[in-house]
Amino acid sequence: MRRITWIATLCCLAATAQAADVHLLTAARIHTSDPAQPQVEAMVWDASGRVLAVGDAKALLARYPDAERVDAGDATVVPGLIDAHGHVMGLGYALMQADLTGARDKADVIARLKAYEKTLPEGAWLLGGGWDQNDWPEKAFPTAADLDAAFPDRPVWLDRVDGHAGWANSAAMKAVEKAMSGRTLAGDWQPDGGRILRDGDKATGVFVDGAMGLVSEVLPAPDEAYRTQALERALAAAARDGLTGVHDMGVSSTDLALYKRFADAGKLSLRIDAYANGDGQALADLCEHGAYRHPGGRLEMRGVKLFIDGALGSRGAALLTDYSDEPGNRGLLVTDPATYEGSVRKAKGCGVQVATHAIGDRGNRIVLDTYERVLGDDAKSDHRWRVEHAQIVSPEDIPRFAPLGVIASMQPTHATSDMPWAEERLGKERLFGAYAWQRFLHSGAHLALGSDFPVESPDPRLGLYAAVTRQDRDGQPPGGWLPDQRLSAAEALRGFTADAAYAGFDEKQVGKLAPGLRADFVILAEDPLEVPASQLDDLEIESTWVDGKPVYEAGKPAKQ
Repeated sequence: MRRITWIATLCCLAATAQAADVHLLTAARIHTSDPAQPQVEAMVWDASGRVLAVGDAKALLARYPDAERVDAGDATVVPGLIDAHGHVMGLGYALMQADLTGARDKADVIARLKAYEKTLPEGAWLLGGGWDQNDWPEKAFPTAADLDAAFPDRPVWLDRVDGHAGWANSAAMKAVEKAMSGRTLAGDWQPDGGRILRDGDKATGVFVDGAMGLVSEVLPAPDEAYRTQALERALAAAARDGLTGVHDMGVSSTDLALYKRFADAGKLSLRIDAYANGDGQALADLCEHGAYRHPGGRLEMRGVKLFIDGALGSRGAALLTDYSDEPGNRGLLVTDPATYEGSVRKAKGCGVQVATHAIGDRGNRIVLDTYERVLGDDAKSDHRWRVEHAQIVSPEDIPRFAPLGVIASMQPTHATSDMPWAEERLGKERLFGAYAWQRFLHSGAHLALGSDFPVESPDPRLGLYAAVTRQDRDGQPPGGWLPDQRLSAAEALRGFTADAAYAGFDEKQVGKLAPGLRADFVILAEDPLEVPASQLDDLEIESTWVDGKPVYEAGKPAKQ
């Protein structure tokens, strides 16, 4: 593996001081994401991590002869990769629980859980996530009975891969009923914004969207040491994958306080744009105190994350007509539209950027209608309100995004994860507005890209690959799924850099490599704009840099 060469310039004391303050990077090519100067050979930044100049290597070496040199050889440099939709603490918790991602069937799930259980003390809940019944032979939701034989006494709670459904065993459901003061999970009642799956009147063990809160309310709260370790693991994983920034959706006031402590201590190795949890104290704090920005520049909160519907995989996405594979079901509105509109109006009154989870075509229409009513003439202002996911959108609604100034925040790997079963769930006609990246771009809408980690892997290389190929990692289907919606490599890279920065009001700070912006960048062994699309998921990350300092170097421990 190639090592970056640091070239020390030893001269007089003054020259040494200048070298410590100014750094000059040379590489075979530096893609800046700046249309004014899209590719250069060298970049200079100062001690504060601000870019001073980009351009021809020979000219900058002459201009800054005493700068501390960083020679990346024949590597390629790209702006720091930004995930426009992720969940930092969710990733950390997932890394500390049983990983069920890619489980082939229920037997595989049980085997993984049994192995993980050996690490737990007696009486502790067994927590895990990542299962997807669509990947199993029977493709049906599991039940508590599937878990009970292996775990008759230990409570088990397993998040579905999309985070919009959970699977409990009988011991966990007994804990829920104990907290319900005489009420049971049996019957035909349903919680607001959710669904308890039942066989007859008996709960099966699967809880969808708002019903998941019945279980989460009885889970033991993680202590501060656990939360700190979770954040440390999430930050290390992000840096290893080349992420320098993330738009963290649904952040609680408690999590924001933890981020602040890390930022104060100089331990926040990732630039976090936190979006407040619309159901919690964070939005109230945001309205009372205004937008927050940490003095170090790596943490801010100026937006709120709201929900309108559920997820497609658990049939909770709100559709205009019935699910093709479940007649009579049109999904869930997890927030009452009137209540949702009240939250949007409150956010507008506070000057808060709104980002709303909407997956189904009905959910997206409700969001657009609400934005249109609430914004009124202010739709032409620089509000940058967002729709998170925008997965299934009626073709007549796609052209509404740009005139309303609404950003489509989408996740390429959702398309490749859902493609094996999406047509069965939606029918062929609705696929015209499904994961329709090119249709959004052609309509003039801004397109910000992310992963929704830990629902998907946080690795943006997988996002680039999915965006450009619309294939799984085995190259299926040939030519890609709905291939007319594929992005070019340049469009995909821009979605994870300049366009993601724009979605967070950060274009004057990050997203490009240009004078005055932050020196956030990734050094790659290959050029993502030149390699075959089939190799984008295997790009070799040599190092990740934030504010002109390495936070990850291949073969070395993660840094802050």
